[in-house]
Amino acid sequence: MTNRPNDDFRDSPRGQWWKRTLFAVFVVAVFAIIVTTLANPNPSQDSSSLLTHKIARGDLLVTVIEQGTLESSENTEIKCKVRGSNTVIWVVENGTYVEPGDDLVRLDTLFMEEQIAERTKYALWTRSGAERSRANLARAKLAVGEYEHGRFIVAFKTLQKEHAVAEAQLLTAQDLLAHEKTMAEAGYKSALDVEEKTFAVTRAELDLKLVATRIEVLEEFTKNEQLATLRGDLRAADARLKAEEERVFADNRRLQRAEEEIMYCAVKAEKAGMVIHPSSARWKSGPEIEEGATVHKDQVLLLMPDLTKMQVKVGIHESMVDRIKPGLEAVVTVSDRTLVAEVESVATVTSPAGWWTGNQVKYDTIIKLPAAENLRPGMSAGVEVIMARHEDVLTIPVAAVLETTEDYLCWVQTPAGPRRRVIELGDSNDVSIIVESGLSEGEEVVLNPMASIEEAQEEAARTITKSKEKEEEQKDEDGKEPDVESKSTEPLTSQSGSREARHFPSA
Repeated sequence: MTNRPNDDFRDSPRGQWWKRTLFAVFVVAVFAIIVTTLANPNPSQDSSSLLTHKIARGDLLVTVIEQGTLESSENTEIKCKVRGSNTVIWVVENGTYVEPGDDLVRLDTLFMEEQIAERTKYALWTRSGAERSRANLARAKLAVGEYEHGRFIVAFKTLQKEHAVAEAQLLTAQDLLAHEKTMAEAGYKSALDVEEKTFAVTRAELDLKLVATRIEVLEEFTKNEQLATLRGDLRAADARLKAEEERVFADNRRLQRAEEEIMYCAVKAEKAGMVIHPSSARWKSGPEIEEGATVHKDQVLLLMPDLTKMQVKVGIHESMVDRIKPGLEAVVTVSDRTLVAEVESVATVTSPAGWWTGNQVKYDTIIKLPAAENLRPGMSAGVEVIMARHEDVLTIPVAAVLETTEDYLCWVQTPAGPRRRVIELGDSNDVSIIVESGLSEGEEVVLNPMASIEEAQEEAARTITKSKEKEEEQKDEDGKEPDVESKSTEPLTSQSGSREARHFPSA
C-alpha cells in the first residue's frame, strides 16, 4: 500500500514554502537533464557514478533571513513651534552629538520681527479703545444716579410747587367768585363781573388738573423711560468695555506669542545625545530639513533617538509570517558583530505592496536588540529569525526529493541499483528536510535523481503532464486562465521562500 504525505503539512504555509524550494530544484534538474541528453542521447544508469548522500541523524535549524535597518524604539521629536511657514537658515549636521543648550535649528526671524511691530501697534490701539470705553461706562453709571436722585427729584419738586400754586390760585378764584356773587346780589356788581370770576375759577381748576397730570406722567412714564434709556446705555457701555478688554487681551496675547515664537526660531537641545534628521529614519517620512527648506508648525525637525533602546524592523513574507511569534530568538548581524535578540512584535496588517517591494506582501516585524555600544540608527543589519530547532532528527538533502502529484519520492542506493522509495516529510529549510518515515539511518539517497535516473525522469514527466491536464480542466470550467497561485508548477514565490530560509550546521 502506498504511503501518502501528510495532507495538512502539504497545505500549510510551511509545506508550501519547502514545496516551492523543491520545485526550484526540480526546474534546475530538468535543465540538467536536457543538457545531459543533448550531450549523451543514451544515458547510463551506472550506480557507481551516482552522487549520493548518507542518511544520518542530526540537528536542523529552520530560520528566515531578512535585511533591515537599525532604529530606536524611543525617539524624542524636536518640533517646530513657530506658526505659519518658516525658512530654515541653519541646521545641525546629521548624526551630531549635542549637549543641553546647543543650537539645533535656526529659522528666519524677519517675518516674526514684522509681526511683533504689527502686534505692538494693534495692542496700543485696542488699549486706547478700552480706556475710552471704560470712561463711557463710568459716565453711564453716573447718569443713572444723576437722573434718579437728581434731575427726577428736581422735576418732581418743581411740579409739586406748581401744583401747590395752582391749588392756591383755584382757592383764590373761588373766593373771588363767591364775593362777586354776593356783591351782584346786593346790586354792586354786574352779571358780567360774576361771569368773569366764574371763568377765572374754571381756568384755575384746569391749571390744577394739568399740573397733576404732569406729575403723574413724570412718575409713571418719564421716570421709567429715562431710567430704562440710561440703564440701557450703561449696559451697552459695559458690553463695549468688555469687548475692548477682550481685544486688548487678544492683541496682547498675540504680541506675547510673537515674542515667544521669535525665541523659538532658535531651537536648542534640551538634553544631551545624538541628533538625526527625519529623512535618515526609514520609519519616518518627511521633507529634508536643510538650509532654505520651508517648515511649518508642529513639523518634526529633528529626532534624538535613545541609543540604549535599539531595534530592527524587517518585513516577513506572508508565507512565513504564521510561524513568527513574539519571543522567538533572532540573530542580528551588524557590521562585524553578532547580537542575540528576540522578536518583539509582528504586525497584524500587511504593509502596502508595490513595485518598490517587488510586489511581495510582507508584515512588519520588530526585533528588539540588547543594549550594546556603538549602535546607531541607519546601520544595516542582517536578521535571522529562528523559527524552529529540531534535535536528533533524520534529514536528507532537499535535492534528493522529487515531488509528484501524489507522493514525495526519493531513490535509495542498493547493491542492485537505485530503488524508488515513498517517504513522508516534515519541517525543512532550503538545504535539508526532515524524514518522518520511509527511510532509515545509514541508507544512501541519490542526489538530483532526475539528472541520472530514468525512472525519476518518467515520474517528473508524468507530474508535468498531470499538472497541464489539471490546468486545461480548470480553463474549461472557469472559461479563463487559472489563477497564478493555483498552478502547482509555477515558481513565482518559491524563490523568495528559498532565499528566506537558511541551514545552520549541527553543533
